[in-house]
Amino acid sequence: MFNRRDLLAWVLGASLGGTIQAQTPFPSKPIRIVVPFGAGGIADLTARAVGERLSQRLGQAVVIENRPSAGGIVAGDLVAKSEPDGHTLLLMSNGTAVSAGLFKSLPFNPRTDFAPISLLGLFDMAVVVPDNSPYKSMAELLAHARANPGKLNIGTINIGSTQNLAAELMRSQANLDAQIVPFNGTPALLNALRGGQIDLAVEILGPLKPQITAKAVRLLAVMGEQRPTDMPEVPVVKELPSMGGLVISSWNALAAPAKTPKTVVDRLANEVNQALSDPELVKRLAGFQVMAKASSPAQLGQLLDRDIVRWSEVIKKAGIPLQ
Repeated sequence: MFNRRDLLAWVLGASLGGTIQAQTPFPSKPIRIVVPFGAGGIADLTARAVGERLSQRLGQAVVIENRPSAGGIVAGDLVAKSEPDGHTLLLMSNGTAVSAGLFKSLPFNPRTDFAPISLLGLFDMAVVVPDNSPYKSMAELLAHARANPGKLNIGTINIGSTQNLAAELMRSQANLDAQIVPFNGTPALLNALRGGQIDLAVEILGPLKPQITAKAVRLLAVMGEQRPTDMPEVPVVKELPSMGGLVISSWNALAAPAKTPKTVVDRLANEVNQALSDPELVKRLAGFQVMAKASSPAQLGQLLDRDIVRWSEVIKKAGIPLQ
């Protein structure tokens, strides 16, 4: 039997043991970043570049796990149901916001089942035409489209993709009577553009750079907040008076399961912010056409909220069937 002294020692030991366990330093094991896209794409390259720097800062391996699927559902579901200890993270993107409005139901709530950590970077949408196109500028293209309603064909990848919705928003904002033609992937889109089946394409800038450099396609404008640093002669769409300040940027970010302790989320956010202030990492991301940009957890949450509202409205207005 316990006497009073034994009982007091046991209670004190249990209390101290619980405190020690609760205060186990983070991270205590490798960190996994689940990416809802295949290897080699911008999201994957961004996750690997940032993950490498985080590994150095945190003293633990950072492992990238690719789980591509429609709408990022597989990756999102996996992370949402993971242990909320900061060791399993989601490479979140604007696609997460699109999925909220595009699917009838999801196995997770994009806003309440994740704890936003930090933005990682922004990357541009580009408007391109064939190199032999008669349109030398975005203003010329818009003027011709308005003078010839129903004649302009805008190509994008799959219906419901960010590129497709960006084209829908551009068409609506510019009040164009134009057709949007979806293709199954960037190669098919570029073949159609170069073959004259479509007049212009809206696509992420990074994958188009080889085609632009080779003068197979001509870059008319980008849709982001500012001109590309390596192509300052290229205008942004918002500079055109008829576009009403339209700005569309794709983004990547990190998020954790919703019940992850705030101390862990804040630690990760701080480490990401520190990593993205490193000129070497900034330069490496710029090589993928990604503009390094960190944020607070609250700022990322606000961005996600705004994009969910924005893309849900575009999907509804465009009459895109829910999946």
